[in-house]
Amino acid sequence: MRINWKVRLKNPVFWAQIATLIIAPMLAGAGMSWGEITSWHILWLLVLDSIKNPVVVVAILAGIWAAVNDPTTAGFSDSRRALRYRLPKVDDP
Repeated sequence: MRINWKVRLKNPVFWAQIATLIIAPMLAGAGMSWGEITSWHILWLLVLDSIKNPVVVVAILAGIWAAVNDPTTAGFSDSRRALRYRLPKVDDP
C-alpha cells in the first residue's frame, strides 16, 4: 500500500471529505442536526455516544476507506504518477 500522504494532507478537499464523513454518521446515529450542536459539551457527548455505537463506527471507517482509496487504480495504492506529485494536481483547462 503506497499512498502519497504528503499531497493528500495538503488537499483541502480531502479534509472536507474527512470532516463530513465523520460528522454525518455521528449526527445521523444520534438523530440530530448540525444546528443542535450548540455547545462543546453537547459535541463531546455526541462523540462519546458515537464511539459506543458500532454502526456509527463502521460507517465512519467505511467513509475513511472510501476517501483514501483511489478507485482509478487496482488495489489500495496511488498510481505511480500520483506518487510523484508534490502538490495536488491541477488539470489544465
